[in-house]
Order: sequence, then C-alpha cells, then structure tokens
Amino acid sequence: MAQDRTPWLPGPIQASSPVPSLPAVLLLASASPARRRLLEQAAIPHRVRVSGVDEEAIQEPDPTRLVQRLAQAKAAVVADLERQEAAGQGPGVPDTAAGMPVLGCDSVLVFEGEVFGKPRDPDEAMARWRRMAGSWGELHTGHCLMGPGAGQAALLATVTTLVQFAPLSPAEIAAYVATGEPLHCAGGFALEGIGGLTVERIEGCFSNVIGLSLPLLRRWLQPLG
Repeated sequence: MAQDRTPWLPGPIQASSPVPSLPAVLLLASASPARRRLLEQAAIPHRVRVSGVDEEAIQEPDPTRLVQRLAQAKAAVVADLERQEAAGQGPGVPDTAAGMPVLGCDSVLVFEGEVFGKPRDPDEAMARWRRMAGSWGELHTGHCLMGPGAGQAALLATVTTLVQFAPLSPAEIAAYVATGEPLHCAGGFALEGIGGLTVERIEGCFSNVIGLSLPLLRRWLQPLG
C-alpha cells in the first residue's frame, strides 16, 4: 500500500473554553504568526502590536546578546506607543492597554559560528541548506518582558536549543526551498510547518525553536498572577 507522504501541518486551534473572549494579559510585540499560535495553544490571552523595529540597524557580535537587544528594542517601542496612546497622545485605547506587560522576542540560528537570520532569497536559502543538512545548529531566542510602568525594569533572557538537521538530498532541499517557507524563518526552517520534516532531533526547549520559550514565559508571568 502506498504511503501518504503529505506533510502534517498544525490545524486551527479548537478551544472548548472561551479563552479568546478573556481579557488580554499580555501584549506581544511581534508579527510572527508562530509566536501568536504558541500563545493561543498555551491559552494565554493576548493582543498583538508590531513594533516596526529596523532589525538591520542593531549590530552585536555576540548572537545571544543580539537577540536580547532586538527583543528589548521591539518591546520598548510597543510599550512606549501604548503609554502614549493611553495618555491621550494618540488614537484612543482602553485604559487597561497600557497596564499589560509587553513581550518582545527575536530568534537567530548560529551554524558553524555564523549567524543565520531569514535568508534574503531562494539562492541563499539553498546555499545554507546544503551546509546545514545532516549537521547541528544552535537556535537562540531572545526574550524581553517589559512592565507597564515606564520605570519598571525589563526581564531579559536568551534561551538556546540545539537542532540537528536531517541529511537532506539536493532534490529535497530544492523542494523545501521551493515552498517559500524558509524565506520567512530565522535559520531558514519552520519546525511547526513543513520544516518539521527537515529536523532530526532537538536538545532543549521545543517551543523556543518555534519562536518563544513557553517555560520561561510561564516563570515570568507567575508573579503577575
């Protein structure tokens, strides 16, 4: 009997409890659908506001510090916008909006000492995958949780997960790059998508590879109730 080789993709969230109707407790400063989906799956009510930070303008040789700086920049921009609007300096928003903690995140893959963000084009994605196939990389995600008050200290952390990639053939690499998915992901793969077929093994936090560490976020949110 022929096997169905259609890749598994996560479907829409089916929640039995009215989680979407609960008041948001977190403001996600990210345009990433994968991060938003992680929060939905963890039943963390949230809102999304994109920061618009120019990531190329922030330079840092240490990748673990780079992702922290990027995460902090995103959270700071969104927190400032929320405070301005709540103070009446912009479009009206509910009074509770500026009282939510803001979460910023950013991820990079480090392979053989080189930082891999999103590939610029299919050619770069192909070249990276020819190197990565069958090898290990380090996925670093920087996290910044910024309190609602202007004087509150931000929480900063980088979580690192080791990723072993499958020994893909040139045809398999070309087929994956042709899907377009690698061009939208740090490191050129999406664990939660078709790219899940390209990963042989991970060591460390699973959700960190997708975009944010849920165990870290749980620890940070616990004191807030």
